[in-house]
Amino acid sequence: MKGVDRFLIPRPRGELRYRCILCEGAFPLDRFLYTCPLCGGLLRIEDLRFEELKEVSPEGWREVFDRRRFLGVEVLKGIFLFHELILPTVPLEDVIYLGEGHTPMVRANEELSQWVGVPFLLKYDGLNPSLSFKDRGMASAVSFINYMIRHKGLEEVLGICASTGDTSAAAALYLSYLPKERVRSVVLLPEGRVTPAQLSQPLGSGATVIEVPGVFDDCMKIVEELAERYEVCLLNSKNPLRIQGQKSYSYEVAQQLGWDTRSLVVVVPIGNAGNVTAIMEGFLDLYRLGLIEELPTVLGVQSEHANPLVLWRRTGQYRPVKVRPSVAQAAMIGNPVSFPKVAQLVEQHYGDRFVVVEVSESEIMEGMLMANRHGHVVCTQGGEAVAGLRKALAEGLLRPEGRFVVKSTAHHLKFAGFQQMYFEDAFPPEYGIRPKDELKNRPVKLPASAQEIARFLGLKPKG
Repeated sequence: MKGVDRFLIPRPRGELRYRCILCEGAFPLDRFLYTCPLCGGLLRIEDLRFEELKEVSPEGWREVFDRRRFLGVEVLKGIFLFHELILPTVPLEDVIYLGEGHTPMVRANEELSQWVGVPFLLKYDGLNPSLSFKDRGMASAVSFINYMIRHKGLEEVLGICASTGDTSAAAALYLSYLPKERVRSVVLLPEGRVTPAQLSQPLGSGATVIEVPGVFDDCMKIVEELAERYEVCLLNSKNPLRIQGQKSYSYEVAQQLGWDTRSLVVVVPIGNAGNVTAIMEGFLDLYRLGLIEELPTVLGVQSEHANPLVLWRRTGQYRPVKVRPSVAQAAMIGNPVSFPKVAQLVEQHYGDRFVVVEVSESEIMEGMLMANRHGHVVCTQGGEAVAGLRKALAEGLLRPEGRFVVKSTAHHLKFAGFQQMYFEDAFPPEYGIRPKDELKNRPVKLPASAQEIARFLGLKPKG
């Protein structure tokens, strides 16, 4: 299409502001803010010149985003391929790209599709650099930190987050790319509730790791207090800069589906609700620009052990819950920070297109094991999403017509310990998991003999 060539290499544009979702207060994007200074409400990033993007037709933007994938420009290979929709005021030279984004969507085979109830696609966000979707948000937040250091004279930054594992790995990785004399990384983890693989990641990236008794909610309270009273940069999804990067998931799904979102259902584990917020906001951006014809249905999935949004949709009232142990560790959040944003998006835009379902801990493990047994690389949160789609179809919450994309948020190997516990029937009682024999798998010890192994396998001699 003629006339779009000048947009292929994006230049800084737009006018970004923090906007409170409660009082509508607006504040310049020249500092780190997490809640409204006037009323304490959550903030979102608003481009005051967003409407100017409509000067390019929807067909033009589709061509720009599609052609950028083949330009060979390093910083446009990641989430900033959608520069105009993420942080358009940040110059490309300040963008941090570590290989994040554009994760593949893999079609479930016939056996797994029959088990779930419909054909569907799995999007592998566990193939991001730190092995989880959190890299999307860290790429935008840490690129903004880099911009503030390079252009605003920021001399010292202490990045901090609370985490169940994946956030800490992503934050530590991306912060470690910035100059050590200016940037420090600190993460708070709930003691004993993070897998060894996840704990090794921030340690390996050089972060200061602080273990705190309790659960994620306890860690989150501490970092919120630190962000309120001290000069630190909060890197949890309460930071709206994180949400900007995580919106890229929606842009990629739409692009990978040829920009056709009609009859689309996107399945997402809820956790701290930042992810589902970003996904809904991302599709809303595309809808406002005319790049997609309709908003998808979003199916949010929660464990029975941490289900505040399920109870909210069921009763109409939101109350935090006390969590119980969950194999989907990112689900162990009884008071999701981003719930107010979810509620507003549902009220103003999504309505009945936002559906929530809860699954048991056994169903989560079965979802993960069944997906991986049929050719996938799915974490426990991904298993939660697979199980949620199966449950929603069985309960009639979703119609089987249409297309379905399921998000696997992290790499399976981060949670291999839970698989081993399942195979060995070693879960503590509080998980409430009863392994099924047909899903167990254990090594078989045999002599170092081809004949013995052939006999065990039931092989027939040639000829």
